[in-house]
Amino acid sequence: MARDDLEGVAALAAGLDARLSEADTRLDSDYPGARTGRQPVHSVYVPAGRVHAGLAADWGRRALAALDEHAPEPADLAAATGLGEAAVADALPRVRAKLAEDPVEDLRVDLEDGYGDRGDETEDTHVMAAADALVADLAEGQAPAYFGTRMKGMEAAGRHRGVRSLTLFLQTLMEGHGSLPDGLVITLPKITSVEHVEAMVWLSEQLERRLDLPEGRLGFELQIETPQSVMLNDGTAAVARMIRAGAGRVTALHYGTYDYSASVGVPAAYQSLAHPAADHAKAVMQVAAAGTGVWLSDGGSNVMPTGTTDEVRSAWGLHAGLVRRSMERGYYQGWDLHPHQLVTRHLVTCVFYREAFAPAAERLRAYLGQVSGNVVDEPATAQALAAVLVAGLGCGALEETEVAVATGADTATLVSMAHRRVGQ
Repeated sequence: MARDDLEGVAALAAGLDARLSEADTRLDSDYPGARTGRQPVHSVYVPAGRVHAGLAADWGRRALAALDEHAPEPADLAAATGLGEAAVADALPRVRAKLAEDPVEDLRVDLEDGYGDRGDETEDTHVMAAADALVADLAEGQAPAYFGTRMKGMEAAGRHRGVRSLTLFLQTLMEGHGSLPDGLVITLPKITSVEHVEAMVWLSEQLERRLDLPEGRLGFELQIETPQSVMLNDGTAAVARMIRAGAGRVTALHYGTYDYSASVGVPAAYQSLAHPAADHAKAVMQVAAAGTGVWLSDGGSNVMPTGTTDEVRSAWGLHAGLVRRSMERGYYQGWDLHPHQLVTRHLVTCVFYREAFAPAAERLRAYLGQVSGNVVDEPATAQALAAVLVAGLGCGALEETEVAVATGADTATLVSMAHRRVGQ
């Protein structure tokens, strides 16, 4: 190729830069890549009137007691959950340690469906008491890594009460803690229009000014539990528009199992995380959130592990299967509503990451060392391999030393790979 031709190619490239400048800027803005920080494996929902100081530790003790009573041996728990006995035996010491030291990773003070309408005076009292309990746990170093509230949503019937409770909750936290604590999470439910998300952005801006908070300090999760939050009447994906309407404040999408199922006509007896209607909604959520840094969370099971040993084991089996199914489909977080569900939440999570560990580490070591083998991975796959190891480290399923030995990379390197934006 002649030099003049090369100069012409440079001009073509410059022309492409000019043509695609706006698209490049939009890509950087709309798809910043994986969010930094450790995603919790679950969100524990507790009605506001039942929240008390030491709640997380209390749930952990109750989960351990249930484990000792209903499945004291690995074989018992394996039979109940359908997991392999060897995998359960390997995970169980880590699960026991998790239940003793960090049983609740994310706590949500529920003021919506799990709480109801109890009148202004009662809700005010419960909101402030719950916030005070979290402040006390923060002072004692026993608060969950993430905590916050599910307010009443933007629907006309509940929006006034929702604003009042959210303001009281934030004010009480700040007064007791001295500042707005890290790890705060706000969940917006019952979204039926993009305008609800835009309104939440406006409310967040107003609260930041009133409470003298930095601009952008308040983020929020979107609870996807209505058909209108999945698909608009023109057939486009509502949830994608909602993420964009959040103006960078949307932190996660949470699937609302039973409200959504009922809204699309699924009979009560068949409402489940595993129903095809649920899978469709969550697939739309997954595509909408990909590359945006917005976390995904599945919902929960409404069958509580209580009663006789047979009843507890049956509920554990159901829960374990649902948790595993969600994780296999790329939903690494879900909801837990009872202390006994922590047993299967942490057990399945631990088994999942420990099963993924050896093959992921082997492939990542080959990728990093450019070692030839049967599988040749691309950067996007290497990122996914690193992400699963980082997640396993974050929840306590894996240990830094074993991961470093198996991959030949330290944790900082793996974190950098996991959070890199594909294509860079």
